Amino acid sequence: MKRKTVIVADSSANLFPSDYAGFMSVPLKILTDAKEYVDDEVLDVEGMLTDLREYKGRSGTSCPSVGDWLQAFGDAEEVYGVSLTSHLSGCYNAASIAAEDYMAEHPGRKVFILDSLSTGPELELLVEKYRSLIEFGYSFDEIQEKILQYSKRTHLLFSLESLANFARNGRVSPALAAAANLLGIRIVGRASDEGELEPLHKCRGEKRAIRQLWDSMQQSGYAGGKVCIRHSDNLNAAEMLAKDIQNCFPNADIKIGVNRGLCSYYAEKGGILVGFESR
Repeated sequence: MKRKTVIVADSSANLFPSDYAGFMSVPLKILTDAKEYVDDEVLDVEGMLTDLREYKGRSGTSCPSVGDWLQAFGDAEEVYGVSLTSHLSGCYNAASIAAEDYMAEHPGRKVFILDSLSTGPELELLVEKYRSLIEFGYSFDEIQEKILQYSKRTHLLFSLESLANFARNGRVSPALAAAANLLGIRIVGRASDEGELEPLHKCRGEKRAIRQLWDSMQQSGYAGGKVCIRHSDNLNAAEMLAKDIQNCFPNADIKIGVNRGLCSYYAEKGGILVGFESR
């Protein structure tokens, strides 16, 4: 008999239930003193970003509640989850509590929540891997083991034109954010092994930033595997990076898409997030 399964991720994965059968998204929220934006399928991301550019007050984000995760689990016999890095959000903690509550209320059902130690398109790769493992017919324990192994081969790099929202939320120093804005510097960085978003390089101009992204991918062990590029109103840069990859690996599996609410809030206009597999 086929098991009833569900894959669940928070909305930093840039995915929604309409993208995949058997998938549920748990929305984060972007908050100001004037308005609350729920990062779901109906969010007007461009409208939100326009509002935020004109807004001069405080803004921030909030993670889903335990109840939000429980609702997403539905009545599945097996739940496979992945969350935004626990070093930047309470998503993983809330999901873990929900998992304990769910299994206590439904003996015999199983839940595994993976702390991605990342965000954005790296989560997208992990969701896709969950799907392929389930479709292959692996057991719950085998899927848990294999997704942990796979997560060691997935990575996140980013190129950002603005660090304003990172600075507002204490992720980077205000001085670095101001300098980047004043000098037209793009910050290229990565999700570290500890789950921190770590600036690596300061680049003048988009072409140099894209070249640095590609160099950093190769230094991280990229050798023609899957790539997921998400951009914030910067398709040109996403296509530039894809072209660099294809020049070396013509058969590379590259997917380009746009950032949704949470990722757009932090990446801001012009930002690029790149999830990819290494050897």
